[in-house]
Amino acid sequence: MQQPIGAHMSIAGGMHLAFSRGEEVGCTAIQVFTKNASRWRAKALDVVEAEAFRKAWKESSIGPVIAHDSYLINLAAPDEEKWKMSIAAFIDEMERCALLGIPALVMHPGAHMGAGVESGLKRICAAFRTIFAEAPGEVTVLLENTASQGTYLGGRFEHLASIMEGVPEGRFGVCFDTCHAFAAGFDISTAEGFAATMDEFERVVGVGHIRAFHVNDSKKALGGRLDRHEHVGKGCIGREGFRALMRDDRFNAVPKILETPKGEGDEFDRMNLAALRQLAGER
Repeated sequence: MQQPIGAHMSIAGGMHLAFSRGEEVGCTAIQVFTKNASRWRAKALDVVEAEAFRKAWKESSIGPVIAHDSYLINLAAPDEEKWKMSIAAFIDEMERCALLGIPALVMHPGAHMGAGVESGLKRICAAFRTIFAEAPGEVTVLLENTASQGTYLGGRFEHLASIMEGVPEGRFGVCFDTCHAFAAGFDISTAEGFAATMDEFERVVGVGHIRAFHVNDSKKALGGRLDRHEHVGKGCIGREGFRALMRDDRFNAVPKILETPKGEGDEFDRMNLAALRQLAGER
């Protein structure tokens, strides 16, 4: 069975175009933004655009599709105005996913901005209680582990568990980012290190909650707390770490998405997808 692997694809010119772009480089899964990720507001999706997206998806060879939320959203923000803006923006993102038929939305938990870890986690939980009370029920939120850069929460698996436990009514999964885990101090560069990391994740959160992977190598050293993506097998994680992931039967059906540099005409996507398939032992 071929694993669902792919890349984050552009929606420039129309969201439906992400599918043909994905197919051109050999994706069997993709990730998209549902709006401009660097702006708070976006034009509402209309029914025609949503139908075009659903039709293109149905007619394509792409399987799983996930979305990623805006980089501006910070559900841990101590500033009340920014926090409320983030909640409203995230609800809008979930509504857009529901209209498009995208079942899962990836998000970075947030940054406490100096208010402290405990305070930041409480703000996130409070935000999600409002979000899940108002947002469409068919969209799952995928909490992404982070590189522990600055005041960002999510670098420790306990942060993810705390959010999930703090909002029992929530619809949560996890998007596990390989670069972020390595930068946060989890040595997944060997088969043994990968196994130990997954054992720890199982103990704290549960590997059954992992619904997607971001498969990114790291330009920076283990525990450097810097989020710098490199091509698969060409960074500090290296080929053996990705081989361990790609041959872990528990994750065969879990989509694995590249967020690596794309190159001219997405040439690097082709290179990285080929590397992942080779490491998986696929032809």
